[in-house]
Amino acid sequence: MNIVILSRNPHLYSTARLVDEAEKRGHKVEIIDPLKCDIIIEKEKPTIFYKDRYLDYVDAIIPRIGASVTFYGCAVVRQFEEMGVFTIASSDAILRSRDKLRSLQRLSKAGIGMPKTVFTNYSRDVEEVIEHVGGTPVIIKLLEGTQGLGVVLAESKNAAESVLEAFNGLQARVIVQEYIKEAKGADLRALVVDGEVVGAMKRQGKEGEFRSNLHRGGSANIIKLDKDELKLAMNAAKVLKLPVCGVDMLQSARGPLLLEVNSTPGLEGIEAATEKNIAKAIITFIERNRT
Repeated sequence: MNIVILSRNPHLYSTARLVDEAEKRGHKVEIIDPLKCDIIIEKEKPTIFYKDRYLDYVDAIIPRIGASVTFYGCAVVRQFEEMGVFTIASSDAILRSRDKLRSLQRLSKAGIGMPKTVFTNYSRDVEEVIEHVGGTPVIIKLLEGTQGLGVVLAESKNAAESVLEAFNGLQARVIVQEYIKEAKGADLRALVVDGEVVGAMKRQGKEGEFRSNLHRGGSANIIKLDKDELKLAMNAAKVLKLPVCGVDMLQSARGPLLLEVNSTPGLEGIEAATEKNIAKAIITFIERNRT
């Protein structure tokens, strides 16, 4: 099988692992920068031209598209879809997951638990927004933020008002969420492949840090999810139509609460914590759908 990984950096752990596992199973693998692809649109023959050749021999793609290139990257994925190429994440599903507000709205309607969340269009009544989520402390998130960037914990009413007013002044769109104190700076990441959880870890923020992102000094350990956590992870992936994704959630007194769903989850942390071959699971998923 000819597999293309859409990635701008061939040296990333996740990209390299996927190449390694695909080649071990006898597949031909190429790493292609989606920004260097030319999308050729013509009647009945959608094609993609890359460097010196047409990509008309590709059987499957693995999108590893960064948030900063979502628009063009998804256009490339969409073109492959029009060409009949299998993808582990559709262009529409990637776009849904990258739109935090839209994805939360869809997941909420599907009955998936999450922290109380408020979005407002630059409201000047900051006090009212804070009260909607139960008062301080609150979490304030940029809608466009990734990997913990643009996420602020406001512990007092004055702090929350100052942060919201600053973001509003910059016309930066944010959501405000209740702070789940009992989570104690930790969250859970479940890796879903083909509708099943194939690995899960608990990420703990470093001392004094409420964000649990590993690249910010957090630690990770394998964890066995309970039935409610498993159900949440699998349902979230199903609602957003993402066969392969990372589902982040918090443990709370009222059960697991969804934080977000990542359409291009990193593999390094979860493979290290769980000692499971997640990359192989992704490649075998492609095989089941192309043979």
